[in-house]
Amino acid sequence: MLTSVRSLLAASILASAAVATPAFAQDETESDITVSGNVALVSDYRFRGFSLSDGDPAIQGGIDIAHSSGFYVGTWGSSIDDLGSGLGEMELDIYGGWSGEVTSGLTVDVGLLYYAYPAKSNGYGAADYFEPYLSLSTDLGPVNATVGVNYAWDQNSLGDQDNLYIHGELEAGIPNTPITLSAHLGYTDGFFTITSDGDAFDYSVGASVTVLGGLSLGVTYTGVEGPSINDFSDDAVVGTLSYSF
Repeated sequence: MLTSVRSLLAASILASAAVATPAFAQDETESDITVSGNVALVSDYRFRGFSLSDGDPAIQGGIDIAHSSGFYVGTWGSSIDDLGSGLGEMELDIYGGWSGEVTSGLTVDVGLLYYAYPAKSNGYGAADYFEPYLSLSTDLGPVNATVGVNYAWDQNSLGDQDNLYIHGELEAGIPNTPITLSAHLGYTDGFFTITSDGDAFDYSVGASVTVLGGLSLGVTYTGVEGPSINDFSDDAVVGTLSYSF
């Protein structure tokens, strides 16, 4: 509904401007600011292999504001399951950074993420934490490849531990079809593991299909190393219905 209202309003303003001041409209240049957003319904919210929705569906969405210089800010949220942790039933991520091509065919994305839990009941700031990130992306023929690292330093919400996360992704579209295939491998060393030695791999493979404009359907098989706990760390097939605008 929001998208429809915004589109109608924009169309109305542009139509009025074209009638009243056609010369001005022709002289207008493109804005340096780009606003984009997304909404999704997922059958299970998996974060690095772990379910944060107790195996149940979750509603998610976000908005990004980017400048032509490469700097951007954004926010993304998801419903979660409290699981007795005191986190409440919502995760809200706030982030900002810079992304751009640093040499021919190589794109860098660097920034800072803030994970917040607005409805938490375990005390102000007791669950929130910061995590800087850096990734490099390039095309290898028809395949887009990304490698990255996230690092959360020692923080109270992490039990005074740190956490290192290294990840890689591959993505490729099937020619002459609306289908995109993807694969992911991640490695965690630190707080966000349930293995005895404090490190673990997580993985996923999936496919998505664009069915209408920004509307897409996806399915992903995901898992994480460690004890298999039902609806938390067991392997799962996750379905996604999303819309980008």
